Amino acid sequence: MELNTYNERELLLSLAKGNDNAFAGLFHHYRHRIYAIAFRLLGSTSQAEDTVQDVFLKMWLKRQELHEVSHFKAYLFTVTRNHIFTALKLLAREQLMESELSATMISNIKEAAIIQKEYEQILRNAIAQLSPQQELIYKLSKEEGLKRNEIADRLQLSPETIKVHLANAMRSIRAFCLARMDLNTFLLLICLFN
Repeated sequence: MELNTYNERELLLSLAKGNDNAFAGLFHHYRHRIYAIAFRLLGSTSQAEDTVQDVFLKMWLKRQELHEVSHFKAYLFTVTRNHIFTALKLLAREQLMESELSATMISNIKEAAIIQKEYEQILRNAIAQLSPQQELIYKLSKEEGLKRNEIADRLQLSPETIKVHLANAMRSIRAFCLARMDLNTFLLLICLFN
């Protein structure tokens, strides 16, 4: 069905009064054209469908002003074009943000891996500077996961002696690490590995 200027003007006047049938007539007449334009520019059926809905929602919300529009078809396609350009800008902005976020995450992962390697080297050096007894107790506790009583049984020492050696080893390691790492790196490690 082709709308002539007279019929379109009547539909717009009727629409301004809130006539649902007038709105339905305009919708059915133009929806396929708007969909085709949106699909061609956006390349997505769902975005094209959303465009049709959004454009006609704008038409419904502005229905009382539409009877003043002298060239409705041109007006409708201008609204459609502006809506599509806004959608494209938003899509481009989202893609840029995603790529920037991805790049930042990759950079952070690489930085965290470097920091982790540095920390592991500092920790190895800190453990190496412990007395042989403290180093052994620390490794049995932290690397093998033995409890104080199990370490005490294995080394034939009292659990209290193990507790003191382990506390001294931890204090020494902490001081060694703090002296060789900047505060930001140390805080980052605490956040990452706790």
